[in-house]
Amino acid sequence: MHENLLPREKLRMRGASALSNEELIALILGSGTRECGVFELSRHISDYLSSATTLPSMDSLRKIRGLGTVKATQILACLELSNRYILSSKAVSVLSPEDLLARLAGLKFEQKEHFVVVTLNAANFVIGVHEVTSGLVNQAPIAPREAFAKAIEDNAVSVIFAHNHPSGSTEASPQDYTITRVLCAAGKVLQIPVIDHIIVGKGGYTSLCRENPEMFEKSL
Repeated sequence: MHENLLPREKLRMRGASALSNEELIALILGSGTRECGVFELSRHISDYLSSATTLPSMDSLRKIRGLGTVKATQILACLELSNRYILSSKAVSVLSPEDLLARLAGLKFEQKEHFVVVTLNAANFVIGVHEVTSGLVNQAPIAPREAFAKAIEDNAVSVIFAHNHPSGSTEASPQDYTITRVLCAAGKVLQIPVIDHIIVGKGGYTSLCRENPEMFEKSL
């Protein structure tokens, strides 16, 4: 590979966001093994993590061809560190749904449906991310009183709701639209507008505000 295309140089010149998942993993690993070169091994790990439905364990990572104990611990340490920072109280300004994806990424691994509320201040900075409820495999009943309790406690100016689909799909169901309309109506009464409802799945996410802006009193 040409030097300018190596992950380390690419990151230095263009920033981490310019790197593919495989390139980021290659940087973490540093080198390959006797069985696999670093880029082949990174590809195996990326494929595994992309299809994983739960956070990986040491035993599950060790099943990846060419990945030994030392490099498996590097991957686990990186995932744990990322998780700790994602769940930290560091201020995050939300200007688009994409700005929340890091904070919501853990939802895609959940086996049951979890419904969360993200509370925002007047400058659209995240005050907190709170779980409202968790339900069965395909449903999490939501009461507006519970949904806005943390928003009132946080003195939030607006909120974003999010939940996962354990099936992996990000397509909104009729029930998703119904609860969104109910929550938007409740937010209007409370003067805490709902500015989006994000559905997280293994394959990505869907912003209901982006797809149906007319449902929301206010948007990002």
